[in-house]
Amino acid sequence: MASNETINMHSKKKKTYFTPNEIKATKNFEVQDLSRDFIEKIDYIDYPCVGAKSAINTNQFRFGIYGLMGTEETTEALGSDLKKYIEETISANSNYMSMIAIFKDKIESEFDFENKLWSQLQALYNSEKNEQAWDKSVGSNPEENDFSFSFGGTAFFIVGLHPHSSRRSRRFKHSALAFNLHRQFEQLRDKDLYEKMKQTIRNREIEYDGSINPMLKDHGKGLEAPQYSGRKVGKNWKCPFQL
Repeated sequence: MASNETINMHSKKKKTYFTPNEIKATKNFEVQDLSRDFIEKIDYIDYPCVGAKSAINTNQFRFGIYGLMGTEETTEALGSDLKKYIEETISANSNYMSMIAIFKDKIESEFDFENKLWSQLQALYNSEKNEQAWDKSVGSNPEENDFSFSFGGTAFFIVGLHPHSSRRSRRFKHSALAFNLHRQFEQLRDKDLYEKMKQTIRNREIEYDGSINPMLKDHGKGLEAPQYSGRKVGKNWKCPFQL
């Protein structure tokens, strides 16, 4: 018969959510390597997103390390970790706190990544749709300009990264999703910081990528859903997400 200690070891869930201090302290080489890869990308001197740079340079970030996108195990862990991230970001009243979720998927193309991204978001929504209402500050129809993804009753803006992105700023050796609370953008607007930051990022993006990302639109002035994967799509694009 197994001892209580053995049972507890098997029943203990694998740690997937890490603060900057936990990353420094961990002896898990996978966590160290993945976080270092991401930080090195953002910390590169010419990287255009100054908001992401602020998050990294002030330790206002969280890392999540998961298996394959859209699976039950990944969705359960990611959902739990996103709720921690929401609580910690609101508690800190942070303008820049990001959660970077890194997955083990091997991505074949931009289209492949887009499908896996929406499969993961659909699984997150399905996991709580009977218990949690959509954030009332944003719309739930991805074909409308007021849409933002909602989880845990909280709206998010999501940035996808993967090896095959046509945008250099979205190109990363692993498949990843960066989650930011939608309320952070509103806080920046309230402080009259948003427009200046947006212009700085766009100027830097021209230098870094050769042009401004044609898919990026301000909330309410264009579709947000296509921006998540970063793939350039036309007017006939249909979001696979279903309520």
